[in-house]
Amino acid sequence: MRAHFGRVVLAGAPLCIALAGCSEGSGTGEPADTGRPAVGAAPEVKRERPPAEPRTPEEFLERARRAMASEGGWTFAAKGKEELVLQGRTSAAFYTSTVRRTGDPEALHSTGAIVSKGVGRSEEVFVVREVGYVKEGGAGKVWKKGPVSDPDIADKVEDPVDALEAFTHYAKAGEGAVEVVEADGHVRLQVHTASRRLAEVRDRPAVEKAVRELEPALAQLRKAGIRAGEDQLLLDRVDETLVLDTKTFRITSHRFACSFLIPYQGRTIAYSQDVREETRGVFAGEIRLPAGVS
Repeated sequence: MRAHFGRVVLAGAPLCIALAGCSEGSGTGEPADTGRPAVGAAPEVKRERPPAEPRTPEEFLERARRAMASEGGWTFAAKGKEELVLQGRTSAAFYTSTVRRTGDPEALHSTGAIVSKGVGRSEEVFVVREVGYVKEGGAGKVWKKGPVSDPDIADKVEDPVDALEAFTHYAKAGEGAVEVVEADGHVRLQVHTASRRLAEVRDRPAVEKAVRELEPALAQLRKAGIRAGEDQLLLDRVDETLVLDTKTFRITSHRFACSFLIPYQGRTIAYSQDVREETRGVFAGEIRLPAGVS
């Protein structure tokens, strides 16, 4: 949504208040009002009305979109945790990364590490012209290439600026879908879905996103012989928060968290994911693919 601002006209010359009987030929000696400015009068001044303060989620998101586009690029710090828990036994993976993103041309580069079962491996991701390049492990490992629409590639891309489009989508879902909270110099845009059977809330945009995040874990469980249809799954919660600076409207942080309960032989497997991203500052460099990668 684009905001359009009007203008207010302020007259520089004194206002002439017509009193009763003061008209042309009244004999008062006052000149008739011809509608033209008097000789020597100060020129008319047009001043731009300051933008109205945003109030709706869409207005805050548009301000944030313009604020983030005001710089050529940004640096973010990201960290995440993913867990599967069954009867107190936990299988977890953790990752951290530094994300650099430019707007013109639009590109992304992240470097980080994933730790699972006590073993760590490096991960590097590029996105250039809507194509993703992923390499897990150090030197000698092969780059995996594919469109960002490919779920395997999309699962590796953490782009905090994408949250602006996600929240715009949420806001269009209906009044009250996005809550706005202003406090302590920040504006928080929040989406929350409480515990429900997945089938009951499956069509909500934030839940659709959570299901996409769950799919890789479900695929692993199916390989292990654990099969549960969506009609059996319980959504425990979905929480997503986008934090903006009150003065600049730049993104300060973004968090996405979700959890599901998966039935299995009379027991329950709990799946959860928690991803957090924070803005570290302006990035003034360029993002280019490594030599030999195309």
